[in-house]
Amino acid sequence: MPLPAPSHITRLEGRTVLKLSGADRVRFLQGLVTADIEALQPAQAAWAACLTPQGRWQADFFAIPDPDDTCLLLDCATEQAEALRTQLMRFRLRSDVQMELTALPVYAAWGNRPEATLLENAISVADPRLPAAGWRLIDPPATTEQTATQLDYDLHRLALGLPDGVQDCEQGRTLAAEANMDLLGGIAWKKGCYMGQEVTARMHYRTLLKRRLVPIAAIAPLPAPGTAILHNGQEVGTLRSSRDHIGLALLKVDMADKPLTCLDHNVVARPPAWLLPALGTPPEPSATTPDKP
Repeated sequence: MPLPAPSHITRLEGRTVLKLSGADRVRFLQGLVTADIEALQPAQAAWAACLTPQGRWQADFFAIPDPDDTCLLLDCATEQAEALRTQLMRFRLRSDVQMELTALPVYAAWGNRPEATLLENAISVADPRLPAAGWRLIDPPATTEQTATQLDYDLHRLALGLPDGVQDCEQGRTLAAEANMDLLGGIAWKKGCYMGQEVTARMHYRTLLKRRLVPIAAIAPLPAPGTAILHNGQEVGTLRSSRDHIGLALLKVDMADKPLTCLDHNVVARPPAWLLPALGTPPEPSATTPDKP
């Protein structure tokens, strides 16, 4: 019988927490973002995005109810936190809602379930995107031992095909479904209206989507974000975030089983099982493999 995977824990230095309080906080957020905030239960998280009226990504975050049921905690990218607060509060009008930037740290854990004492002494929730993604921990004890690094976490999420909004989405350009939010529980199809809902629903029900974020792998270290992905010399995608030899590319959905190159190096699409149906026929192993050293 195989041994359980070890528990990996690291602080996510690029994440922070916005605190949303007030009696109208749930109703207020429900009308603005893609996830069903009203359906959130204690110790659950929702992955949500703010979109433009044209359905384009502006910011994303994890919404987590405070255990005391006095506020919602928004686990978001530090570089977007102030802009996100300003954007949301623009719609406050007369709602009883307050929002403040906190200094609460955010940790990620994956592999074997962390010790119960750690989960009990932090605001802990399962990552709502995939079971293998692990857990999000807000404000664990300062003595928490980090058994992994930011690099380890990046490799973990890239292998699973999980996007990081500020690295993998272009503000005002990327559609929510291009970031696979429709496949990873980030969009609630049965809730009421929200900003960008009409375009998002139309793309979903008419299957008009042409590109998605797809994991790719290479032998050579991948280049900078924005580098073109080519098939027979024609651009069919662009590289987004990467670490070492794996990354995410915004790729045409019919290109995942085709020979691809990036800066003259062969790359191979590695779509996980949850992504295959959205790419059409599950891709056969390509005859082209990453360049050998």
